[in-house]
Amino acid sequence: MKDIGSIHREEYEVDADHSEPLVIASAPGRIHLLGEHGEPGYGLLLSTAFDRFIRLAVSFRKDSSLRFFAADLGERKRTTLINVKFKREDRWANYIKMVVHGFMERGFPIRGLNFTLSGDIPQQVGLASSSAIEVAAALALRQLFSPEMENHDLLELLSEASLSFSGKDDHSLDYLIALESKKGSFLVVDESTLTARPVPIPLSGYRILLTDSRVPRFGVDSELKQRRSDIRKGLALLSRKQTGTNFRDFAANDLLESMGSLPEQIRRRSLHVVQELSRVRDAEESLQKNDLSAFAKIILHSHESLRDLYEVSCPEIDWLVKRAQEINGVICSRMTGQGFGGCTYTLIEESAVEEYKRRLEDYERIFGFRPLVYEITEADGARLE
Repeated sequence: MKDIGSIHREEYEVDADHSEPLVIASAPGRIHLLGEHGEPGYGLLLSTAFDRFIRLAVSFRKDSSLRFFAADLGERKRTTLINVKFKREDRWANYIKMVVHGFMERGFPIRGLNFTLSGDIPQQVGLASSSAIEVAAALALRQLFSPEMENHDLLELLSEASLSFSGKDDHSLDYLIALESKKGSFLVVDESTLTARPVPIPLSGYRILLTDSRVPRFGVDSELKQRRSDIRKGLALLSRKQTGTNFRDFAANDLLESMGSLPEQIRRRSLHVVQELSRVRDAEESLQKNDLSAFAKIILHSHESLRDLYEVSCPEIDWLVKRAQEINGVICSRMTGQGFGGCTYTLIEESAVEEYKRRLEDYERIFGFRPLVYEITEADGARLE
């Protein structure tokens, strides 16, 4: 397989003086192990980047054009510096354009650029492939136009650019994880302060299996919007009885009595959020103590909560989690991402991987979907190559 530098040179060889990449940047995908369905703005998560990457090569142009080439798709897009705006038909190129827009808004002297994009992060299953494109582009442009810029300034630039370019600002955590992850560690990510601290993981001899259930996902956005509305209502009702501005103010208290008077659906959603905060803290402690048994129970309880209280799982995902836990050598398994399909992750001994894959033959026979399995490991964050 050709490296991205060679692909870039061949793609832009007609521009002979400017076809050599000046910079190549890579950014990883990410998975959430705990906490992704928390209170917006106050979430506490256990997450990690993993060893699938987006790679981006960049060179200058002689003119004021921006050219984009997605090597894996064989697709090309183009625009000019005076016309950098969101266009639905530009799809993947919008992520790079957003970063260019952000640097231009900050007053950096952006000039014509060639971009070549390639990667192996699974698509459309909630593994932050789009955020990885943005982070790789941000690293490349920082190197070209502002190499002294610190990561916290780059995070701020990305968040501001996302809001002004596309009207959204919901990838800040993904940017943080992509920049701060360390191989051999998970990250405890605090959304309220936009900080992350590494937690070494005692997983020598184990692998992480990421299983795409292949379940079609419809109406996910509206379902999640309803759950966030339930959370807001639950917090408002709780705050009438006890002092608190977010669910963290209640996480250390016994809320069962207070929650008993809440409408049942709101009570379930709120209880999940409160308990998940505690689970992230407990998981960090169990990893620090090398207590994988305690860690496994925390992950199991989290999945049960997502299934029964927050209700974002589905029969196919529950089957994958349950069958995984029946295999000797599996530490734990849980859904990850938005839910209603998508992926599970499983921490498993290397010797048990083939047995896990064999069991998936039953899944396809029962549900009619052929799952995809990716063997991954935690990875360092984004970098220049």
